[in-house]
Amino acid sequence: MATAQSRPSKADDSAGPVVRTGAGTVRGRWEDGLAVFRGIPFAAPPVGEARFAAPRPVPAWDGVRDAYVFGPPPPQDAAGLGPADGLDAAEGDDWLTVNVWTPDPDPAARRPVMVWIYGGAYKIGHSGSPGYDARHLARDGDVVVVSLNYRVGMEGFAHIEGAPANRGLLDQVAALEWVRDTVTAFGGDPDQVTVFGESAGAGSIAALLAMPRAAGLFRRAIAQSVPGTFFSDELARDIGTALAAEVGLRPAVADLARVEPRRLTEAGASLSAKMLQYVDRWGQAAPTVTPFSPVVDGDVLPVTPWQALAAGAARDTDLVVGHNRDEFRLFVAMSGRLGQITDEQAASALRLFAPGGPGGERAYRAAFPRATPGELYERVQSDWLFSMPSLHLAEAQVAGGGRAHLYELTWAAPAEGGALGACHGLDVPLLFGTYQADLGGLLFAGAGESAQARALSSRFRASWTAFARSGDPGWPVYDTRRRLTQVLDAEPEVRPYPEEASRRLWEGYAFAPLPLL
Repeated sequence: MATAQSRPSKADDSAGPVVRTGAGTVRGRWEDGLAVFRGIPFAAPPVGEARFAAPRPVPAWDGVRDAYVFGPPPPQDAAGLGPADGLDAAEGDDWLTVNVWTPDPDPAARRPVMVWIYGGAYKIGHSGSPGYDARHLARDGDVVVVSLNYRVGMEGFAHIEGAPANRGLLDQVAALEWVRDTVTAFGGDPDQVTVFGESAGAGSIAALLAMPRAAGLFRRAIAQSVPGTFFSDELARDIGTALAAEVGLRPAVADLARVEPRRLTEAGASLSAKMLQYVDRWGQAAPTVTPFSPVVDGDVLPVTPWQALAAGAARDTDLVVGHNRDEFRLFVAMSGRLGQITDEQAASALRLFAPGGPGGERAYRAAFPRATPGELYERVQSDWLFSMPSLHLAEAQVAGGGRAHLYELTWAAPAEGGALGACHGLDVPLLFGTYQADLGGLLFAGAGESAQARALSSRFRASWTAFARSGDPGWPVYDTRRRLTQVLDAEPEVRPYPEEASRRLWEGYAFAPLPLL
């Protein structure tokens, strides 16, 4: 049982807070009225014999371990981390660590706990990124916030012989077990745990809701922009073969465990850059340019989240789920094609992603008769990749007898005169109040921190922390009759789901595992 060993006065910043965990004692720092602990290992380094294995228990240590800096990022493409994400992070192979922000590490406090799971297309990400600084969330909401590292890319998600599938998800389960066993000593309530995450983090949460191994580890979940890309076993194995071929090896632990992690991240980046060449084989997975995703392997992840929730797997877990209005615009802008999409490109996207087979393109054009090619191109990919998977997760939860609250962010990012709209990732700097860090630096570039942004940011945190405390984010539950949705904008309002045209186009669609063609 973890315990708080000592709680010095908050005024005495030189004598940081000390907490005893199951593996050993850690010392954090007092920062702006919060006790902050960084880089606490929750599992053994997944190297050597543990490479490509499920996470193993962390070795105990003697004495007091300083928890001042974030643990090292898991192996990934360095270009994806950005210039500041690794700031003040340790080096080495202790990738599986957690960080804690708490108003006071008092075991009697039993505050609600929020556990952040980062996104990054399952191939990049680090809990130490400045954009995930949780000080505002912990202080404003009077909650304990935990963030975690999990393996990404080939280390965490490549489907290879001799290794369990979904190792990144198993890392998340191990971190949640650490929270269950340890968070009381940091002032948290292990019976009031809420997981929250965005993009691949939201996809991870959707998977956790469906995973028997994660049952009972959290009470509530917030999934921001859930991607619908879950791989079939056959597709994941074929992609794993292509990944291993990038380094001239078989897709097997016996071969790949001998290769230095950096070389494998380069192999993943190399394959990502040419995935469109595989569209005839990998279908809709190819244009995502990420060869990694959760695998519906029948074991770690028995079925898709939508199937699991509709069958009642998460009926006892409260759920907030939603998306941004203009999700895909970020990717169009980052590729330099904003305003340059041709009708031929729009038609190709409609044929590949719209539901309903050959009639899908006609149906989209009829539903959005005034849309430009660029708008159609964005709309169908926003719908397929994030918006409809998020909506359908809420509907599956309701069908399975559970409670869901739905939202849509429609406030436009201020950069470029609002041209980026309510694009993918905008909710993250708004939630954390980190407007100039990581992606926030792009979405708020040249605009600064306006009163409107601060007000919306405050509303995000108030709703998310209220939900963590009570299961009520401040707006009605979703049902398939009224379809009430919290619309987050300069003037937030609750109204029927705004994207009715898209909802109708996707009505009855099943988000099945992506197949090998």
